[in-house]
Amino acid sequence: MPGSSTSISKIQAGGGRITLSSHGGKAWISEFSATYPLKLLSPRLSDNTVAIVYVLTYGGGLVGGDCIELTVNVESDTKLLLLSQGSTKVFKDRPQQRLASVQRSDYASRSTPGQAPATLQIMNFTVSSQAALFLLPDPVTCFRSASYSQIQTFRASKDATLVILDWITSGRKSLGEDWVLSRYYSVNEVLIAGKRVAKDVMLLENNEFNSDSRLNRSLAEKLSPFACYATVILRGPLVEETIAQLTTRYGGISIMQRKAPEDLLWSLSSIGSDKENGVVVRVAGKETEMVKDWLKNTLRSLEQHIGVDVYRRAFV
Repeated sequence: MPGSSTSISKIQAGGGRITLSSHGGKAWISEFSATYPLKLLSPRLSDNTVAIVYVLTYGGGLVGGDCIELTVNVESDTKLLLLSQGSTKVFKDRPQQRLASVQRSDYASRSTPGQAPATLQIMNFTVSSQAALFLLPDPVTCFRSASYSQIQTFRASKDATLVILDWITSGRKSLGEDWVLSRYYSVNEVLIAGKRVAKDVMLLENNEFNSDSRLNRSLAEKLSPFACYATVILRGPLVEETIAQLTTRYGGISIMQRKAPEDLLWSLSSIGSDKENGVVVRVAGKETEMVKDWLKNTLRSLEQHIGVDVYRRAFV
């Protein structure tokens, strides 16, 4: 069970804190706090060496002006799996803001006159020696005209393990939405023993009309024919086997010209010259389910570290 929560009055609106500690070889959540619209859930597990936390929002998504700021501390000799329940839905910007009984963050309190406030999610992770973080949320789905920024920073020890998944879908295809978001900005920065080894940035924008007709392509045209893009960062001792398998598979891919793109494409690149820094995997698929199935099968070796039943909770 989670330990005593930090006083709500000490956390800004949309703020949260998680600390996973180890005692007697068992993982237990020693700090567990969240304020509206952020909600955290941690179910009981039969395996007490790993903990799961679901990161949710009230109302099933984020609206203009929401600012989520979550701080996660994974202490030595523990394993934490962070999940979401369904895709992170980002609704259209709107001038109205949610009501909250606690103080809003400085960022959320600032807005440009005449413009709707942006939606922001900030996550800061610290992963200590021989600890492991498995960040495997469902994808972000931005609705029509939505604007969303996400900044995630990971500070890890040299012998810590990181599995970071960041992915986005084209929108509600059943309603005819195909990359009709206004703006999507995502940053993943990884620091190992205080040294930055990776900073991955994705920026998607539906630009205003440009006088140069060559630049007047919609975002959907630029990203076609793919409906889902994913980035996975892997590093640390618990994913050495997964990295080796991916390296072998990628080395066996033949490069040839094709008349049309394949249904799913993926690439693999090392982070710097030091193999200990890990790898970055990028995946693009014509359907979200294709990408989900590829990720589920490719990362299945994680079962031996977090358990089969626990792994089944990801990629549902």
